Amino acid sequence: MHVTALTAYPVKSLGGVSVDEAVVEVQGLRHDRRWAVVDPDGAKVTAREEHALLGLRAEPLDAGGVRLLAPGAESLEVAPPRDAAPVPVGFSGQDRARPAGADAHEWLSERVGRPLRLVWQDEQTHRPIRADLGGVDGDRNSLSDAAPLHVTSESSLAQLNDWVTETAFERGEQARDPLGHDRFRPNVVVAGSAPFAEDGWSSVRIGDVPFRATMVCDRCVMTTIDRDSLRTGKEPIRTLARHRRWEGATWFGIRLTPVLPLAPGATLRVGDEVVPG
Repeated sequence: MHVTALTAYPVKSLGGVSVDEAVVEVQGLRHDRRWAVVDPDGAKVTAREEHALLGLRAEPLDAGGVRLLAPGAESLEVAPPRDAAPVPVGFSGQDRARPAGADAHEWLSERVGRPLRLVWQDEQTHRPIRADLGGVDGDRNSLSDAAPLHVTSESSLAQLNDWVTETAFERGEQARDPLGHDRFRPNVVVAGSAPFAEDGWSSVRIGDVPFRATMVCDRCVMTTIDRDSLRTGKEPIRTLARHRRWEGATWFGIRLTPVLPLAPGATLRVGDEVVPG
């Protein structure tokens, strides 16, 4: 098995950037989900509620900053607000984050059409992974939902697309274009395994970096949002519910956390060998 794609999402729920290599930190890939969007009261706002966020994109800058981009709009560079006083936020395991400047808030609010704020998880924040989601003492998470790293496989997606085609045929619906990995927002895509073999991994080494599997990933309405039209459809949740439903949820992909201590300069690269433990 090997890595076929790496993606970092600097701002939670915004589009990310494909990379050939990425440094691994305790809380995941460098530049991945260290920023997030909240409302004026600090409640998190994601693309589940505001599909327009998926039409925006964030690129990482040096020293942890981000460049915000939107079609037809001027981009905005935002530096980490290290001197800003933390404000209340509503993330599980993290109740404070540092707010960006007013220009970032205004840029997001104008694009989405409601008052929003951009916040940053600083390097000192220790956001744990919940024990019921596979976390152990010492684990640290970014602003990701449940674990630092999300992995999907080429073979599992191919099987899912076959199932989606079968579902459409049975219902007399027009066949649709295959779903891409972008529907699931993985950090790492792997090839060379049997479909859904990743469900059974307890650990995995990617290149020289060891990880512990924390859980299979439960899927939400965000996967049903078309990335071009930003409209919500029925797939893949409809088909996953037929083939991949248990414990009241639908499942696709796995979540990983780095095994500590990390070696200095730990890095993932496209082409790296993937070896389950």
